[in-house]
Amino acid sequence: MTKAFVFAGNETVGNMVADRLCGAGWQRVGDAGAADAVITYFTTQTALEDAYFGDNGIVQGARKGTQIIDLSCTTPTFARELNAMACVADLVAVEAPLVVTDVAVPDAFAARENLGCFVGGEEDCIEAAREVLDLLVAHVTDAGGPGSAQLARAAYSLQATAQLVAAVEADALYHAVRTSSDMGEIAGMRAGAITPAGDALLAAVTDGRFDGTYTVEMLMGELTAALTTADDADLILPQAEAVQRLLELLAIIGGSDKAPSALSLVYREEDACAKEGLDWTRAEQTYGDHDHDHDEDADWDDDFGDAGIMDDDGMTGAYPGFN
Repeated sequence: MTKAFVFAGNETVGNMVADRLCGAGWQRVGDAGAADAVITYFTTQTALEDAYFGDNGIVQGARKGTQIIDLSCTTPTFARELNAMACVADLVAVEAPLVVTDVAVPDAFAARENLGCFVGGEEDCIEAAREVLDLLVAHVTDAGGPGSAQLARAAYSLQATAQLVAAVEADALYHAVRTSSDMGEIAGMRAGAITPAGDALLAAVTDGRFDGTYTVEMLMGELTAALTTADDADLILPQAEAVQRLLELLAIIGGSDKAPSALSLVYREEDACAKEGLDWTRAEQTYGDHDHDHDEDADWDDDFGDAGIMDDDGMTGAYPGFN
């Protein structure tokens, strides 16, 4: 008998899921009540909660025994809550936050080998979900009970984003020095990276590849989940918060659907941004009238303080962008 699945959430991930499962003989349907498995991937917590717990949501609409596989990055608290609600409703739920190994590949979801996930939940639920997960991704890491996969994913997100931003800033420094001084024979070289992920990202920057199926919106969702997890534990993560501010800035000027390599454009001239469809006037409208190209006497503390990004003590504060 043909098995049926429902997907809810991001269209790009949904297309990947459909290609893999339909290729293995599954049938895609539109009603959770008619599905053997419900698979979700959302980039915001609000959309994820609405999908599961809203009116006519998945928990309410799925029939008993249905597999629930959430590929989203969220918090351990939400994962445990979903697991508890699923148990009450006799659903077979696992958290399986998706991991994209090389985020700089133009079609990051095309190759199964570029995808992995952590998986958490009750042992029997994890075993039941293995068939689907093995069709979708090449690497499945069993993290333990409910909430454990989201915690592992949060730790991964913090390290992965730090590597990417470090590579972007190294390249920004290299670019600034090359263009402002006579570097002679090394003028054609680019900055190197100390990690494979950073090197792949810098190669995309050098090639001018700022579009891809893995987007800034997805990266922001992953980092937001990690920061919310930290907040739930009363932990402040200044580096991750600073990275999130940069990503939010890129989103504000129109880069949420760009690839992570587009973060390098935040450090470039406005003309370079404009060529990629980024508009700095949006940032001016959000933060106030601040020039992107600061002169040597510009007071960065004043600029960022007025924008609400930095407190008087130099720490990041209230931010007027995305929540």
